[in-house]
Amino acid sequence: MDKIKLSRLQSLALRELSLYLQNDIKIEDFKKVSIMEVKITNDLSFMTIYYTVYKDLDLDKIKDLLETNKAKIRHYLASKIKARKMPELIFKYDNSLSYANHIEDLLKNIK
Repeated sequence: MDKIKLSRLQSLALRELSLYLQNDIKIEDFKKVSIMEVKITNDLSFMTIYYTVYKDLDLDKIKDLLETNKAKIRHYLASKIKARKMPELIFKYDNSLSYANHIEDLLKNIK
């Protein structure tokens, strides 16, 4: 798949997944999860979904919820994306936001 089509597909998946977690799925904890990035392999075999949690939630609980609901999420995305092949979903926690907050706290303490 060419880079432009892949980029569009990733953007569509990011938008649809974000909307689904915030509005459609009936699990309250997902309202505190934000999808940061979606990467899809060129052969459409895997979709890696990077997420973060803004509120103080148990990360293991969120990871378990995502894994438990993976089939439902994949089915929803397949209905929205309409790709020739629906990739396998891989969820990864993106700690860049918490790391940035940590650096900001360190800088505040220097003053």
